[in-house]
Amino acid sequence: MNSTRVLGALCAFSVVVLSACTSSIVEQAIAPESVAVSSVGSGKDGASLQAYQSFIVGDAADVTRTTSGGTVLMGGGTDVDEAFRWMITKSGGGDFVILRAAGTDGYNSYVYSELGGVNSCETLIIASRADANDPVVEQKIRNAEAVFIAGGDQANYVNFWEGTRVEDALNYLINTKKVPLGGTSAGCAIQGKNYFSAVNGTITSAQALANPYNSLLTIGRNNFLNNAFLDNTITDTHFNNPDRRGRLVTFLARLSKDYGVQAKGIGVDEQTAVCIDQNGSARVYGNGTAFFLRQRTTTSTPERCISGSSLDWYRSRQAVSVYKINGSTTGAGPFSVSTWSGSGGSSQFYYVDRGTLGVSY
Repeated sequence: MNSTRVLGALCAFSVVVLSACTSSIVEQAIAPESVAVSSVGSGKDGASLQAYQSFIVGDAADVTRTTSGGTVLMGGGTDVDEAFRWMITKSGGGDFVILRAAGTDGYNSYVYSELGGVNSCETLIIASRADANDPVVEQKIRNAEAVFIAGGDQANYVNFWEGTRVEDALNYLINTKKVPLGGTSAGCAIQGKNYFSAVNGTITSAQALANPYNSLLTIGRNNFLNNAFLDNTITDTHFNNPDRRGRLVTFLARLSKDYGVQAKGIGVDEQTAVCIDQNGSARVYGNGTAFFLRQRTTTSTPERCISGSSLDWYRSRQAVSVYKINGSTTGAGPFSVSTWSGSGGSSQFYYVDRGTLGVSY
């Protein structure tokens, strides 16, 4: 896969259909070529407002297929073909939908033509809360047999989609229809029931460790995607580029301190994907490593986690247990996110000594 899909490659052929009012969406039956569909209305000042955009390749007619649930947590960078094939298999060859808040249809030809085996692939660009509350957008998502959330800025996903029809549709797919839902980079970052929202901007490991209540460290909890396998869990991506171990540990410290939970985290390297099946069994695909973190015991809380001071989470150098699994083309592991135990990897501990991350064995 060419990593330019993360930015969204321009389609080779597209037709744009515009509607004059926000209440109607023009649809067009198509052959296997991309079609962009949007609606345009007027704002209070008479200015033109563009609604969601849709680019589809394949059969535009909805189909019904037998699916099985699953979750893909991809770390960013070059996409992992094996993870997409895993989703396609679980989709039963149905309609595959790509969600993003900006960009174009770069994933369509990759999923439909390069990988194949799906009835269609449609990219929806949902760039406002108005877009996300469009009933046509909601129905397109509900009709999907697989959904993948592209990279970008997770703050846009939170600001535009949280509490909307898009959120309702995604949770319907996860918990009722049982279809595979995946995402890379920002699309992975929002999948835990706890998530780093980045609504004030991103934060580095050094900044987080120096002050766990830095205004940049914004965490959402139990108000977006509802995946039971990711309860009390927060994800992080691009784990090796740059080093994000310190900030993920700080996220866990905040969850422990603020909510009194035994916090868990999943960190994923670039070019790597964690695929969790309907039973909570995860396999790791790709060229990098996946890290499964958990506060070691319910009582091993941070010694110091306060505003304006560095994090101190020592606990005899065993504050957070870590299980590492290197990816492979066939799927390394497994790791159970239900029991938080696995095989095929190695164990270590993370701890923080007055703002400095340490590793012990």
